This record gives sequence, C-alpha cells and structure tokens, in this order.
Amino acid sequence: MKAKTSTARLREILRQPGPVVVPGATDCFVAKLIEGEGFPIVYVTGAGVTNTLLGLPDLGLITLTELAQRAGQIADAVSIPVIADADTGFGGVQNVKRTIRAYEKAGIAGLHIEDQVMPKRCGHFEGKAVVPVEEMLFRLQAALDARTDPDFLIIARTDARAVEGLDAALERARAYLELGVDALFIEQPQSVEELAAIGRAFPNTILLANMVERSKTPLLPAAQLGELGFKIILYANAALYLGAYAIRDGLRVLQEEGSTQTLLDRMMTFKERQELVGLDEADAYESNLLKRVRDAAPVRAS
Repeated sequence: MKAKTSTARLREILRQPGPVVVPGATDCFVAKLIEGEGFPIVYVTGAGVTNTLLGLPDLGLITLTELAQRAGQIADAVSIPVIADADTGFGGVQNVKRTIRAYEKAGIAGLHIEDQVMPKRCGHFEGKAVVPVEEMLFRLQAALDARTDPDFLIIARTDARAVEGLDAALERARAYLELGVDALFIEQPQSVEELAAIGRAFPNTILLANMVERSKTPLLPAAQLGELGFKIILYANAALYLGAYAIRDGLRVLQEEGSTQTLLDRMMTFKERQELVGLDEADAYESNLLKRVRDAAPVRAS
C-alpha cells in the first residue's frame, strides 16, 4: 500500500473532531521535541526563524530561500505534517507562485499567506498596514494556481483587525474564502467576544487561532477555542519563549557559580539528547550494513 503523503495526513488530522494544538518550531531539534510529546502537526514560525537564524526582529527580513530551506529541514527531520509561515508570499504574484513551488518541493504540507504590505511586521506589532483586498486576492489566486498537490493546505491570513477593525477583517476573510482557500487565519482578535464572532461568521470552516502569550489575543484553552469554532490552535513561539527563559536562567547560574552542577535536574541528559536525534538507530544501521556487506562479499586476506 502506498504511504500517505504529508498533505493527505494533514487533511486527515483536520477532519477529525476537536481542535488541534500546533506548537511552532524554529529548528529541527525543537521540531523533534514537539513530535516526541505527541503533537500531530508542527508549525514553522517565520518570526522565530528570523529571531534565531538572523538574530533580527520579525520585520519581513527573512527571505523565501532562508525560510523554505529551514522549513524543509524540519519537514525532513520529523514524520508529522508541517505547516509553515510564508509571510506575504515574498513579493508579487510570480513570487507567490515560486513560494508555493518551493514549499511543496521542501515537503511542507501547508502554509499561510497574509495580506500585509511588504515588508511585513509581526502580527502583534504596532504600525502594520494591509494591501487592498484585490491585491490579496491576486496573491491567493496565484497560490491556488501554483500548487500541484490539491491536498496542499493554503491558509489565508488577514491582519486587518488591527488596521481596519474586526468587521473589515471579517469581510476580507469572507472574500478570501469565497476565492477558494482552504482555511482562514484572522490575526489579533482582541477579546473572547471577537473570537466568538469569528467562529459564528465562518461555521464549517477551518479556522486558525494564534495564541501569543502576553499579547492582545486572550489566551484561552484549546477546548474553549474549539467550542468557539477554531480548529488549529497555534502556539507559534511558545517553545522559543520556554527555551529562551530556561537558557537565560541557566546561563546566569553558570556565570555566577562557574559550573552547571546545580542545574543538572533542569537539563536534558546526554543520553536523552542522543536518543532524540536517533544515535542508536544510526549506530544500528551502520552495524547492520557492515554485516550485510561482509556476508555478501567476505573480505579476503591479501
């Protein structure tokens, strides 16, 4: 039997009842941690990759090549489907088409494209601006035209809530959905009532809720968001925040004490690290390979 593609598996997961919590990863190691904890989907965060790869803020500075390469590395490192940030599509409609092709070739199962101007800003920054609706429709149609796999998930994101208000954001999202996108991502709703209004406006639609800690969108449990109509519950940078907090705290102890001895109960062990990245499997393969080759063609003494 032919194995299911990652895109088909993603669609299957999203057809199952209940919301799906999707943590974000900035690299393969974090993605494997996410998979290891039983999450069925991993997200590649554009902001997080910009922060960790470039050491810069999320101001549209990451390129298609950089983000697609990192997303592809993550997709290759895990066996669960990957959804990736694609910012504004990285340019005009020809750029959007190239973005879709690059993400498909990289093994990504889906992406979201937003209606901000280029260069964009993080969805929870001030000072954002959005393009006219017609321009976003061009972007989305180019994305739909470019995909070769009909299961490849295209999510339309609007940042209009912070710029034009909730009603305008809902109107934009309705136009995007009517064009034929697979899911909607309305960024930065600012109350439980606004989240509920989004759910009421788009029943029977795959809706994404972006949970950004200590920001403007209420941090609600996945079960409650599911009741409001949301399917994908995104924690784009939770792992980054958790890791940064722990690393900074531990480095302070190392600076003060000159040793990690008092930190051992807060650290992954050497053994756990090697298990995560598959050292035992790699060693077993090499041993098995050596045996197979020697059995097939015994080495003769010279």
